[in-house]
Amino acid sequence: MAVNVYSNYPPELTSDQEDFLVQTVKNWSVEHALTVRPSTAIVSQEINTNNVLATNAPVTLFPSPFPKACFQQARCLQQVYNELYAAIASDQEWLEAVLKELIEVDDFLANLWKIHLAVKEEGYVQDLTLGLFRSDYMLHTPDDAPPSLKQVEFNTISSSFGGLSVKVAQLHTHLATYPSAKQPVAYPPHALFARPDKDSSNGPSINTIGHPPPNSAVSTLTAGLAAAHNAYGPSKSIPQLPPCILFLVQDNERNVFDQYALSTNLYEEHRIPSFRLPTSKILTSTSIPSKETNPNRPLIYTPPSSPETQYEVTVVYFRALYAPSEYDLPTSWAARLHLERSAAIKCPTVLLQLSGSKKIQQVLTSLPPEADHLQHFLPGHDASILSNLRSTFAPQYSLSSEGTASDSDEIQGVRLALSPTTAQHHVLKPQREGGGNNIYRTNIPPFLASIPRSQWKQYILMELIQPPTSAKNVALRSDGQVVRGNVISELGIFGTALWKTSTGSSKPDILHNTEGGYLLRTKANDSDEGGVAAGFSSLDSLILYEDL
Repeated sequence: MAVNVYSNYPPELTSDQEDFLVQTVKNWSVEHALTVRPSTAIVSQEINTNNVLATNAPVTLFPSPFPKACFQQARCLQQVYNELYAAIASDQEWLEAVLKELIEVDDFLANLWKIHLAVKEEGYVQDLTLGLFRSDYMLHTPDDAPPSLKQVEFNTISSSFGGLSVKVAQLHTHLATYPSAKQPVAYPPHALFARPDKDSSNGPSINTIGHPPPNSAVSTLTAGLAAAHNAYGPSKSIPQLPPCILFLVQDNERNVFDQYALSTNLYEEHRIPSFRLPTSKILTSTSIPSKETNPNRPLIYTPPSSPETQYEVTVVYFRALYAPSEYDLPTSWAARLHLERSAAIKCPTVLLQLSGSKKIQQVLTSLPPEADHLQHFLPGHDASILSNLRSTFAPQYSLSSEGTASDSDEIQGVRLALSPTTAQHHVLKPQREGGGNNIYRTNIPPFLASIPRSQWKQYILMELIQPPTSAKNVALRSDGQVVRGNVISELGIFGTALWKTSTGSSKPDILHNTEGGYLLRTKANDSDEGGVAAGFSSLDSLILYEDL
């Protein structure tokens, strides 16, 4: 059915139409800060010595068709997913049992776990945790079956592109409706843009509003930050200090305008000041009073531009420190420990970051009667909701077995990974975020053969999702190049949760749980990786269709 939707989409463009559309997108993007700092591959460091330039973010020229039922399913499940990961991050014993074997061979995870143990020994002074999440999905259409939703991953740290995804939806809405929805000048006539809403052609009936659905990602994410800021309570400093939120960012951040969309909204809508703190400046720009002076351990921020002014940090929002490569200074791990032991609410805590490991995702896919993890973490939900959640899981396998007969799941994973015939249908994933880390298809067996078998348990094996093969779109890259062809899209749904975990309890008391906003990333169908910042994908939006 989806094949018919894509059969004449996107509409053909004459050279004059394409020139007009591309120039409109470029101008609109700069006007509305749908932009990124250019990479050195586009503008050399010698030319952009002061890092002042910006260019349009990579975007598609048209919104991509997406089944309305799958979009609604993803939205409906987000608050349940929020609750699930809040419960996982609150259960230290379960996390330790799952991650123990990884900590033995993965220095990055081991160092994160050591930070938790160090703060636990000293005593945590903050029992609130904030999660700004994004659950990523692809459409699964094996053998041209009707599309179903399969989860790629669940992001618990630095869930990015909420700011720019809102602007892409606004851009595509502008293109589809200016100067009027019935007669836009940027887009040629097409059933997906037309009103009335029903397509009378022989293909599937289309039920659409003619442009992307509203995207509330910015307001959703900033409302979560504001909820945590307010829950922090009065200043713990002596004397009391004005409060603020810190955005922890990479020193050479290119995706700065996505982040500014949040910080600007945070102040305009909630009157909460926020500051950007590069990771290299954590220990020089923040401090914690000694235990003797103040056992509450408030995190104090001193803006470099105003050294006589101090703020008390209510929330540290991590848009950095999710990859081992970011811990490149001698003080990097000390800086992370410094933040974790403070009274500031962390988004995320070390435990929540660890909960986003691929190993956790793989373990959750275990089916009863071996272990019903969903029932354990979500006891208040009926079977239909858990079944709906489980339907989004793609088959995943552990590679941790040494070959014992009792570990059937691990043996199956190893067998599937080592055979070129079966490996071609799978992806090998390490416990990493940020894109560019996975091993695909027939590259899996030789890769495993190149590393010690004791290292295999760092990885999980996931069956590849089979997206529609006939989807097409046109993209405008950040260097101005226009590319077209068959594409694959990945949908992310944003959600936020704030919870309290009492001492001695493994059950979170959820104070705030919301869903709102989406990200669509679209890439060429021959590209395995999907990161926008890494240069693989373009930002996109949805145009919903419904098969009647």
